[in-house]
Amino acid sequence: MAPPPIPDTAIYWLRNDLRFHDNETLTRALEAHDRVLLVYIVNPRELRELPQLGFRKMGVHRAAFLLAALKDFRRQAKALGTDVAIIVPSPSDRGNTEGFIAGKIKELVASLSARAVYTQREIMTEELEDERAVEEALGSEDVPLIRVWGKSLYHPEELPFPAAEIPEPFREFRRAVEKQAIREEFEPPKALPPIDGFAYPATPTLTDLGYENNAAPAYPGGERAGLDRLRYYLEESHLVQRYRSTRNRSLGPDYSTKFSPYLALGCLSPRRIHTAIKAYQSTHKKGAGNNVLFEMRWRDYFLCLGVKYGSRLFRPGGFKERKHEWVKAPDLFQRWVEGRTGLPFVDAHMRELQQTGFMSNRGRVNCSSFLTRDYKIDWRWGAAWFENRLLDYEVCANWFNWHTQALEIYYTSAPWQGLKYDKRGEYVKTWLPELQNLPAPLLHAPWKMAEEGMLDGSDFDLKRDYYHPGIENSKWDWAWTRLKTGDSSSPKRKRKKTTPR
Repeated sequence: MAPPPIPDTAIYWLRNDLRFHDNETLTRALEAHDRVLLVYIVNPRELRELPQLGFRKMGVHRAAFLLAALKDFRRQAKALGTDVAIIVPSPSDRGNTEGFIAGKIKELVASLSARAVYTQREIMTEELEDERAVEEALGSEDVPLIRVWGKSLYHPEELPFPAAEIPEPFREFRRAVEKQAIREEFEPPKALPPIDGFAYPATPTLTDLGYENNAAPAYPGGERAGLDRLRYYLEESHLVQRYRSTRNRSLGPDYSTKFSPYLALGCLSPRRIHTAIKAYQSTHKKGAGNNVLFEMRWRDYFLCLGVKYGSRLFRPGGFKERKHEWVKAPDLFQRWVEGRTGLPFVDAHMRELQQTGFMSNRGRVNCSSFLTRDYKIDWRWGAAWFENRLLDYEVCANWFNWHTQALEIYYTSAPWQGLKYDKRGEYVKTWLPELQNLPAPLLHAPWKMAEEGMLDGSDFDLKRDYYHPGIENSKWDWAWTRLKTGDSSSPKRKRKKTTPR
């Protein structure tokens, strides 16, 4: 009796695409093969400590968020009839940043006689290095690595220009793409063939990755949590109608969409967000969510910039190689990291980031501006810390946003921004309880209060209970005048005089 035929098997190497809905990579693999092994390999590069800076590329909150996403993905895979192989580098493997993933995939291909390896296409330097290593490892096996695009709202093949030739600045990109059609979503699978006899490793813990079990990520991880958030923000709360007026706030879970952590790991498809918003507009309010889609275009813009500039982004002066003399000041950098700068609006945001892995957009603007414009510290140090901490870390969004703030646009005054966006001091007092008894909005410049004797006779001592900035900026003096009057209106810009013709 002839032995049963060997099933046509493929391997799906998961990266930042931890979802079953709208997953073209998975759809194509299932269409072409009898069965597909789902495998996620924790990248040893993410676990290594960065030289000079003394912290890992992936911090504990981001690691906990990733593990929650993997646990959810695995639970869904089991409900569909299969499982997910989650492979973790041992402590001795964590230095093997180039060969570990390639070696593991080669082993899986050999053990399952796999015909192909599928993965979501990535665009930046380290991710491309991983792909090349896998291709080289598979070369002798004659097994193709099939890359499938799945990261953006607009598919690169349908842009009105090659991704590497996108128009700049953003407004030119937006004008070119905003009327482009969006591809339809791919349906999630109803069932997945099992890989009989395969020994699936246990779901790892933070301890397995070398972290202490002290993470407290601000939001739950996983595809189902992302879809729940989308449903809540639109249909359950109708917060999408108020996004434009609340997006610059920092306090609480509902001032912004909070879609970004789920987009970063691919737990939520950009096209699903687009589909949901368009459906909401048809049944509730025309135009609701257009500002959210505006931000989604920014995300696509940064992805295209990644294709265009690649590793040039990571130069000290950015991809335009602007001239800058960055200061190497580890002590000041540590003050910034820990939220001890003496600028309450900066410190509150940095402490929230430290404790939860999240920070509002308004906070990111101010904290990056302070580090690069006031401390004059290399913007890449700050971008690396955000990479370590942010639940929604995505290489292009993070690094191009830092590049913009440090090298492209205007300085942001933290005391003035505190007055404008936290006039009552509610956000600052939430994360800096030591300032609880200081009056708002003056608490945004406590050193100025001390200089003018406003703290005399109080129980608050600036040196004992908080911090003095230790640096000066004349723009803070202008903000102090406004803080004393409570006038949070934006300053009027002087119009240039023109000569009559």
